Amino acid sequence: MAQRFHIGNILSVSHGVLVAPGGISDVYVILNYMTGDKLFTHQLPRACRECEPWLRRQLPWLNDISSEGIGRENWQPWLDSCIATFGEHHDVEPIPQDDHDRIDPLTELEQMAGKDRVIVVETTD
Repeated sequence: MAQRFHIGNILSVSHGVLVAPGGISDVYVILNYMTGDKLFTHQLPRACRECEPWLRRQLPWLNDISSEGIGRENWQPWLDSCIATFGEHHDVEPIPQDDHDRIDPLTELEQMAGKDRVIVVETTD
């Protein structure tokens, strides 16, 4: 079932520029929805790579948008222009579950950083 998202959330995933109105927390929301997972920070880049092609298939006009040269100084006018041209909110479907690799967050962190660099703290609550 589709869910509506702000174009800034969508562009943050599809174009690699953080322009989601709620910042990184909005990126978690769209990626968790699209993957059906509860992602950790270090998993966001992989989830973006998994979700980007699906966003571009669902919303082909994303291919007409260039984010080249967009940064801290000029992101807001760029986002405003995208809203004016394409609309502020869009329906997004989750990706097929076979297209998302569910990896335990700790295991993935160990794969990324090296097992000897990850310290696990266990609580006795």
